[in-house]
Amino acid sequence: MKSDERYLTQPQLAELASQVQQYLAGEHEVELGGFDAQALVLLVAERLGPAIYNKALADARSALDTRMESLQSALWELERS
Repeated sequence: MKSDERYLTQPQLAELASQVQQYLAGEHEVELGGFDAQALVLLVAERLGPAIYNKALADARSALDTRMESLQSALWELERS
């Protein structure tokens, strides 16, 4: 895996860079070349990626904890005295 692909695949990077170029051109009248747009996307992914990833893990952990509590409750209901 190339270092650029730590957060994004090449097709994802190309698509996001294109979207950044369109956004900056349309909303802020800023023209950004493809290389610069990719560098910006990679910078943002590098800086924000870990926080977003950790939040997603925390959300998944919370959902699993809720599900496990439900399963434990169901098992206790099946347990014989």
